[in-house]
Amino acid sequence: MAPYMQEQQVSFLPSLPEEKQGFLVSKSSVNYEPGHTPVEAHDDYQFDRLRPRFPNVHWPALAEVPYVDKGLFGHPSSSNLLKIATEVVDYAPKIGTEITGIKLRSLTDAQRNDLARLVATRGVVIFRGQDDFDIDAQRELGSYFGTLHKHATTSVPLQEGLEDVHVIFMEGTKDMRAMFTKPFLWHSDVTYELQPLAYTSLKLLSGPPQGGGGDTLWCSQYAAYDALSPLMQQFLEKLTALHSAKMQADGSRAFGRTVRREPIVTEHPLVRTHPVTGWKSLFFNPGFVTAIKGVPKTESDHIISYLTEIVSTTYEAQARFQLRKDDVAVWDNRICNHTATYGFAPHRRHAVRVACHGERPVFDPAGTSQEDDYCARYGLPQINKDCTGLANYND
Repeated sequence: MAPYMQEQQVSFLPSLPEEKQGFLVSKSSVNYEPGHTPVEAHDDYQFDRLRPRFPNVHWPALAEVPYVDKGLFGHPSSSNLLKIATEVVDYAPKIGTEITGIKLRSLTDAQRNDLARLVATRGVVIFRGQDDFDIDAQRELGSYFGTLHKHATTSVPLQEGLEDVHVIFMEGTKDMRAMFTKPFLWHSDVTYELQPLAYTSLKLLSGPPQGGGGDTLWCSQYAAYDALSPLMQQFLEKLTALHSAKMQADGSRAFGRTVRREPIVTEHPLVRTHPVTGWKSLFFNPGFVTAIKGVPKTESDHIISYLTEIVSTTYEAQARFQLRKDDVAVWDNRICNHTATYGFAPHRRHAVRVACHGERPVFDPAGTSQEDDYCARYGLPQINKDCTGLANYND
């Protein structure tokens, strides 16, 4: 209870109707039930061809592909893109933007380049009401940014020829919350690849209505890096991490599903530099990083535990959005972790994801940081990271 707030004394007369107790009873047209939202029927479901399947095929190991980041050609203020928007709202200073008035299907190449630059800066950008952005348009946009990734284990659409589309499909009461700790589920997609994913789009085809759950959270790896002290930043910049596909492959085989490409373990720098922004970011996620290279296991385990805490509990680095039908999220897997939320039963949640390969992660010691850039650009005070001075802020 806040200071000076006192409880009101209320007497109840349960034996009398509300009218007799002096309450004004209105006949409301609002159909509200706490914790319950109407469930959509899916008779004659228009997206049956995009339901999931697990094809029994085998693919060779991925070879390195050329990559040039289209964000390098974008306007610094993304003006070609934003001039056609009706509203642009940031979720938080470090991550997340929602844009209205733009149709992704109709973007010019200059606007696509601006989109890449904006996503590289903001981490994740949400576009509502993209009803005309079908799977062909989604793949075409992804292909503009780079070579599309084909996942080795997860589901693809029933329709043939869409093996570079990842399907999310869940309904009923099944979810994974009992199988993993919540921090462990934070991840960046397939970071074990030689060229992990860059620009990624996800369109929700069917999902819970507002208030029905099924939100997604994103965490900025720029901001995670900036949450560290300068000494910790310098220490981690010298390290690399092992990213493994083995757990994902083992899980698929346990379900009797085909692993379409053999699992690999890849070494990447623990801190990377983004080719568009020049900002340094943590390149770590609890889901795929299994060890820190070149240090004893005890130290490796503690570093992983510490960075997992940074990712999962640095709330100013996070954005949370609920995607509803026809909404699209576009994010940069190089500088964002994400995690799903559960508890949306009995609703169906069906989405399709398309992503392109980026560059092999590199660390450039000449890189800058998002926080230092913003402090210099906007005249913000430097963050206190050495525990000096007094502070007493907490809601």
